Amino acid sequence: QVQLVESGGGSVQAGGSLRLTCVASGYSYSGYSMAWFRQAPGKEREWVAGLDSDGSTTYADSVKGRFTISRDNHKVTLFLQMNNLVPEDTAMYYCAADNRRRQGNCYPSELWTADSGYWGQGTQVTVSS
Repeated sequence: QVQLVESGGGSVQAGGSLRLTCVASGYSYSGYSMAWFRQAPGKEREWVAGLDSDGSTTYADSVKGRFTISRDNHKVTLFLQMNNLVPEDTAMYYCAADNRRRQGNCYPSELWTADSGYWGQGTQVTVSS
């Protein structure tokens, strides 16, 4: 059974930090890219950061320079280090995994949708001003 389980969310004041963790199980990790998404109340789910199976990383402009995505050597656990948090970062954060390819390259994580790949149940991040 495939599972992606997020943890590490919480409530912090603006300027604070949190580290989110996503533990994957139940599928062959080789060839899978992973990513973080978030959804604030009343808004659509948005892409935050991606880590391709080849190790390259990409970030949304809104978090670039503040967030860092990484994965352990066994490719089982995905992390999102979030620094200098602002109230606009308040959202439910989801991790996702996908092994699709496009023209020989990893399918861009910013294009993933909830009807493909694997998704976790989310962890809540609340940033107060």
